[in-house]
Amino acid sequence: MTAALGLATPGVFAAELTRPARFGALEVASADAARAQAAAWLKEVGKTDAATQAQFEALWAGDAPVLDKVARTFELGSSAAQNLLTRARDTGTPAPTQLPEVLKDPKASTFFKANLALAYARILCNRNVHDEAMEALRLTRPEQVVDPAAYLFHRALSEHALLDKEAAIGSINRLLDDVNGAPERYRTLAALMALDMHTWSEKDLDAIARKMKNVERRLDLSRGGPKTQKIQREIVARLDEMIKELENKAKGGT
Repeated sequence: MTAALGLATPGVFAAELTRPARFGALEVASADAARAQAAAWLKEVGKTDAATQAQFEALWAGDAPVLDKVARTFELGSSAAQNLLTRARDTGTPAPTQLPEVLKDPKASTFFKANLALAYARILCNRNVHDEAMEALRLTRPEQVVDPAAYLFHRALSEHALLDKEAAIGSINRLLDDVNGAPERYRTLAALMALDMHTWSEKDLDAIARKMKNVERRLDLSRGGPKTQKIQREIVARLDEMIKELENKAKGGT
């Protein structure tokens, strides 16, 4: 389906969507491999008591996705991780405005910080909190997480929402080309985002509508500060330009 969507898109963009794949340079970790890393991390942080181990065994015996199991393991072994993810999931709490310290802890392992950042960013994406989701994702790379498909998809989702077309295309291309066995839902939605961006123009009314939607999203999150105000000024300036262009055309036609 991805190839068909790419071929239906004219010009350079079609070539980007259908370029030769790099034969699955990235893979979602197997349940066994991720479980071994999670178990090693629990041991590393000293959570070897019988109760924790029993919870760990029950968790990994289930059929949840690998990333969910890893994130839940972090909640078992780290109160900071549990607090972070619990607050992120709670839609009744204000959206975060700062990068959590636990994601920057120099003493924590890369396995912990990278996958916790991904789990956190995924929750924020689901809440339309894309600025902070991107901050978390920039702390790591798809090669460092157990689910690179989820990393690239949610990164593209946030980049698309933030109107960063070039970055979003890059993330989508990596998802489509580089991840071996990426879920079809990710591939399909990513290709649809790519096709949507192919129609984007910086000079038409749709561009203004996209910026207005971004402003609305930010205001819904109580983000009426300088960044939102800057976008609002850009919208007004572009509308003024368009009005002047129409006035000049009208004068030229009389």
